[in-house]
Amino acid sequence: MDLKRRSRLMQQFIFVGPTSLFFFGIVLIPFFLGLYYSFTSWNGISRHVGWTGLRNYIHIFTKDPSFLNSFWFTAKFTFFGLVLTNLLGFMLAYVLTRRLFTRNVLRTVFFVPHVIGGLLLGFIWQFIFVRGFASVGQATGWSFFNLPWLGTGATSFWAIVIVFVWQNAGYLMVIYISAINNVPQSLIEASKVDGAGRMQALRHVTIPLVMPAVTVCLFLSISWSFKLFDLNLSLTKGGPFKATESVALNIYNEAYTISRFGMGSAKAMIFFVIVAVISLLQVRATKKREVEL
Repeated sequence: MDLKRRSRLMQQFIFVGPTSLFFFGIVLIPFFLGLYYSFTSWNGISRHVGWTGLRNYIHIFTKDPSFLNSFWFTAKFTFFGLVLTNLLGFMLAYVLTRRLFTRNVLRTVFFVPHVIGGLLLGFIWQFIFVRGFASVGQATGWSFFNLPWLGTGATSFWAIVIVFVWQNAGYLMVIYISAINNVPQSLIEASKVDGAGRMQALRHVTIPLVMPAVTVCLFLSISWSFKLFDLNLSLTKGGPFKATESVALNIYNEAYTISRFGMGSAKAMIFFVIVAVISLLQVRATKKREVEL
């Protein structure tokens, strides 16, 4: 082996080796262990691991309505969270790319909620919904603030959506700002010369050119929505009566509360496949709409 090739292998080992080692140790090995445990009745503690085959998967689809209900809740939440977070993030980005005196301050203000941890944010908003809204409702008499925001399934659902959008719209705003700033101003000016108004230029010039950012933001928001756990746990704990239990919380309760680790692993595998398929379809669909300059 010559010196040049040896040097190249050494560089690959130094720069790629640690990353590959952590990837195998933190991602691949636990994934395949989880896949193995999904075919067992292991309780997460005992040394005995009983092989059950496909029994866990059959039970989930035939005798476990709580998982199907949690998946339906997560699907609805993902739809509204995806749409509202991206709409608000893009609207904020579009406004804050204008020549505003306080735009840098506003960008920081809208981004800060994403920095706050999900559990802490959930407890803060729990106080706002229970105490803050009640005080405002008593002072103003507005029925909006007097709603039992965490007391019913419908209002609890929208409470989680509100907090989720408030937390993540600022992060997507930053991505959209970067994409909008990269749109050539010459194209915008050319569209104005051709008689296009601001909304026409936005629809036919800006949006097609920021589609790569849309692809990224949709992927992130789908991932965040499906993996909802910390906000769900801190705001409602899946209540009332499991009406707002997400799939991630259902898997957590199955594995660590009921101590049915094998069943929880099977649910996690099903969840992984569904999210992977949806994410791949989303990326493929939005990639087709991207426009290259």
